[in-house]
Amino acid sequence: MMNMTAYGFLICSAVAAAATVSGAVTGAMAAEDTQGQVLTVAFPKELETLNAYGTNTREGIVLSRHIWDGLLYRNPQNGEYEGNLATDWEWIDDLTLEFTLREGVKFHNGEPFDADDVVFTFNYIADPANGVIPQRNVSWIKGAQKVSEYKVRLLLKEPFPAALEFLAGPLAVFPDEYTQEVGFEGMGRSPVGTGPYKLTGYDTGVQLILSRNADYHPDSPKGEPSIETIVWRMIPEKNTQYAELLSGGVDWIWHVPADQAERFKDMKDLTVSNEMTMRIGYLGFDASDRYGPTPFDDIRVRKAVAHAINREGMVSALLKGKSVVVNSACFPSQFGCEQDVVSYDYDPDKARNLLAEAGYPDGFETSFAAYRERGYAEAMMADLANVGINASLDYLSYPALRKKLENGEVPFLFMTYASYSINDVSAITGNFFDGGVNDYARDPKVIEWLEIGDTVTDPERRRENYSLALKRIAEQVYWLPLFSYNAYYVYTDKLAFTPTADEIPRFFSASWK
Repeated sequence: MMNMTAYGFLICSAVAAAATVSGAVTGAMAAEDTQGQVLTVAFPKELETLNAYGTNTREGIVLSRHIWDGLLYRNPQNGEYEGNLATDWEWIDDLTLEFTLREGVKFHNGEPFDADDVVFTFNYIADPANGVIPQRNVSWIKGAQKVSEYKVRLLLKEPFPAALEFLAGPLAVFPDEYTQEVGFEGMGRSPVGTGPYKLTGYDTGVQLILSRNADYHPDSPKGEPSIETIVWRMIPEKNTQYAELLSGGVDWIWHVPADQAERFKDMKDLTVSNEMTMRIGYLGFDASDRYGPTPFDDIRVRKAVAHAINREGMVSALLKGKSVVVNSACFPSQFGCEQDVVSYDYDPDKARNLLAEAGYPDGFETSFAAYRERGYAEAMMADLANVGINASLDYLSYPALRKKLENGEVPFLFMTYASYSINDVSAITGNFFDGGVNDYARDPKVIEWLEIGDTVTDPERRRENYSLALKRIAEQVYWLPLFSYNAYYVYTDKLAFTPTADEIPRFFSASWK
């Protein structure tokens, strides 16, 4: 059985903290606040920057969808691409996309939107020297050319069939004049977009104030925002979030642990929703000596770890909801995510035998890096200790761990990835197995297959090459995919809110009942 001591203590502490809030307040928001059209939401992380291209945190992704628009938009209900800042688009050839732009759109500062903004944005982000995070989102772009005031051509370095998926997701359009005036650093402090909300207040590390864009273009597929003001509070402690929710200090929280979400279901005036997400958890190993020689150089050790972790137990005891065990290094719905790969059942005896065969009959010690869900990490550490692998937790902030990862300074880690909500396998495999800064396998065969899959336009050839790459990743245990995540949302029952599987809360689609 899985060691649940640490996690159980966490839940009990959270319940105790929430219970200390005044018993007179059982709702999540006072009626007068609801009528005032102010929605207060809580997120656990402080934003590194408000620049959409300066971060790959989930909070940054969510914020960017509210402040900025892209050329396209993918409808979360049917997956169809719809025009946003572009009204029409067509492939001129395998390396050229032409867009007809929407007229009459203005940025939050009044600057008119036209082709110059699109050309400036895409030429800027296409230059690796400008440090877009992550590079994978833009590395396929060669640049952009102006055809006329409301027509542009996007040029690709090589065929990239997933281009529309990225253009409908993380690729925001910046105002050229304002951005050149303040720079990308200035955009990180005082962002300006065309999106449904504009920034009207920012207390670093404390909260953001987003106000409805009264001039938002009426034909946007995002729809006309209903809620007047969004107060975005940064509250890192879960216990504090729960207390604020119960006292009326916030109206909406997410990523609530399953056991705590069950308790909220019994509370008056609250709604609890659960939805799958595209985020998967994984264990990563240094299999190419970027960190230096470690036991993980031996495939038998990596297989031992795979057999030591009780993934099914973690899903049933910790994640619950719509989470499932994942065996392939991608989210199942993504195009090209091969599911017929080798899997590793929970078998501690087999793990011990593999360690002995590899020359570690008494196990070994290792550092184990993580940045979230300490309880999950500690549960896996208990499983590893059960077979003789004694892991010491190196628990870091996400930016700190990401920097160490990119510098080759991590032998063994637990991380998660949500593919920027891109429903194409290239969004995940191309980030971790393409020979770049995040690749700890550096397998030439995998790199070759992924390059073919990422660039050919024939869907069957793409699937074939992704299948080869994902099967080898699983066979060599370059990763141990763990499970898909689900998200529990808890919010006032006065709010009409619909969670989506891409893990992007759309407050611009929410409304008060």
